[in-house]
Amino acid sequence: MAVIHLETAIDAPRERVFDLARSIDVHQDSMEGTDERAVAGVTSGLIGLGQEVTWEARHLGVTQRLRVKITQFDRPRHFQDVMLRGTFGRMKHDHIFEDRQGKTMMIDRFDFRSPLGWLGSIFDRLFLTAYMHRLLVKRNAVLKQASESDSWKKYLQAQ
Repeated sequence: MAVIHLETAIDAPRERVFDLARSIDVHQDSMEGTDERAVAGVTSGLIGLGQEVTWEARHLGVTQRLRVKITQFDRPRHFQDVMLRGTFGRMKHDHIFEDRQGKTMMIDRFDFRSPLGWLGSIFDRLFLTAYMHRLLVKRNAVLKQASESDSWKKYLQAQ
């Protein structure tokens, strides 16, 4: 089991950051270079409790599919997505949003495990944890930029 914990301070209202974090369109834009796109379930707009999305992307040279479901949802404080089907042995991502000193603290807790038992654990430690950490940092930078500028409007105004 590997857990990645990230905290990103964002100078924007918590509700805006929360909604951008659950935007399918922002997610796709943040994954440039992986050709990640939503191919089933909720494929654009905002995803909510009980809804599913299937992502297709090219990671580590291989096209993969990952189906997740929003299993917990408390706007604007927390939501959780859990893998239903995909290449991980297990995957759970908690997105937590707190007000701190006039800013929104976006907290990611990404809990995952590769398949293949002890071999997967070695792969997680040697490679996959760093790879996933880089993806989450990149995604959070896009969320921060969108939240703190006027570009959030292209994602949320039609909602």
